[in-house]
Amino acid sequence: MKIKLGLLYGGKSAEHRVSLQTALAVIKAIDYEKFEVHPVYITTEGAWYKGAVLDSPVERVEELEFAEAKFLPPDTVDPSLFQANGERLIDIVFPLLHGPNGEDGTVQGLFEIMNIPYVGNGVLASSAGMDKVIMKNIFAQAGLKQVRYVWFIRSEWEADRDAAYNKVEQELGYPCFVKPANLGSSVGISKCSNREQLESAFSEAFQYDRKIIIEEGVTAREVEIGVLGNDRPECSVVGEIVPKVEFYDYKAKYEDDSTSLIIPADIKEEEYAVIKEMALKAFKALDCSGLVRADFFLAADGTAYINEVNTMPGFTPFSMFPMLWGESGLEYPDLIKRLVDLGFERYREKQRIKYTY
Repeated sequence: MKIKLGLLYGGKSAEHRVSLQTALAVIKAIDYEKFEVHPVYITTEGAWYKGAVLDSPVERVEELEFAEAKFLPPDTVDPSLFQANGERLIDIVFPLLHGPNGEDGTVQGLFEIMNIPYVGNGVLASSAGMDKVIMKNIFAQAGLKQVRYVWFIRSEWEADRDAAYNKVEQELGYPCFVKPANLGSSVGISKCSNREQLESAFSEAFQYDRKIIIEEGVTAREVEIGVLGNDRPECSVVGEIVPKVEFYDYKAKYEDDSTSLIIPADIKEEEYAVIKEMALKAFKALDCSGLVRADFFLAADGTAYINEVNTMPGFTPFSMFPMLWGESGLEYPDLIKRLVDLGFERYREKQRIKYTY
């Protein structure tokens, strides 16, 4: 029996296009001898479309045929996309969503309520991992070394903009990076070297979130490691990002060839050991499951600073996560199967919880 795998993609997020690329890459790479693929597309307005079942790859997501749109209001749960008359139409869902309204625990909560197995991190890890401020606070509590950071909410900034800029300059200085707290794929991120750039960066970042974070700029290499598993996670090799532009922005990630990915990274064994230990510690601190890509800064003296974790890293042809695991001996189709197995494993574990007293 083939596994009926629901691929959920698109989403009401500024990272919508990235999700489309991820979904297409998975659709083209998946083993159709093992899986029956059920595509489910979410528009940028929040409408849900269930597509025709796939038994072979497509070359463009536009080729998928969709039935009547279904919208899930926030105050109800409509399970008809995934189950009917008490029976599941889909065995497990792979939420290939990036950013808010998908990677932040909202969709994961929906599947928890519906008691449907799904791939990847749960509600807590997804929401904490999405909010860079909460994530960094948890890392600090866990004793993980990080660069300095400050954060603001929009109303605080609007009440006294100069106070916000002064705080950044006094506590961090230049250069610094301004980011929306709840977004990824380098959307809305700016590098600042002076007050004028800082003011512009605040305005840009607050377009995408009500909370922003500003991080100290450091001279360091950017390296990443993949983590895979549930209660006994494992790490991939380390890869290095070498952007040819000033920093690794959205365009460098998805739209051009201005970045080199070096896999495996040329680092010392003791540096790998430290990065691996920190990645596993971060994984457990957030109570992650399934997968994580952990991003680090590696200074010239060998000091590693954890930057962030991505609880649903991209699976595009340019994405680091599948490339790291490919170099580690787990090819793309096998990686998908492994993630599905981990989703079922976590679901079975949760069924052991007692809900009556």
